[in-house]
Amino acid sequence: METGDFDTVSGLWLADDTVPVTCVHPGWPVLTGRGEVLRSYALIMANTEYIQFFLTDLQVSLAGDTALVTCTENILSGGPAEDGAELGPLVGQLVVATNVFRRTPDGWRVWSHHASPVLADTDGPDTAEPTLDDAPSDPEEPA
Repeated sequence: METGDFDTVSGLWLADDTVPVTCVHPGWPVLTGRGEVLRSYALIMANTEYIQFFLTDLQVSLAGDTALVTCTENILSGGPAEDGAELGPLVGQLVVATNVFRRTPDGWRVWSHHASPVLADTDGPDTAEPTLDDAPSDPEEPA
């Protein structure tokens, strides 16, 4: 996706009519079926001038011909440039993702992708939720 090559993205997805693929982009509903999933990537790629992924917290589990991969996607992206600039404003986003792959004769293919945004922690010292450490040691003692 970073190179903007739709054929490469398409080749990553399972092409087996007996098991439909699914995809959830951050903030999107569930997309089901290869056509619907690939249309979503075409739309994203058409509206994104620049995108780069830095994957962290990567974990892989294998079970036969199925692999489960979880990670954090640290995404840097930019839209179309304004007023003759070379690149539009860049935006950073943190997303946690779960990917399910199936082994095929042509190699591993994405069966399902689910990505959810990581919500920023806006609790400051004055607004933090109380914890058990904040509770009085004697339940009868006023706080």
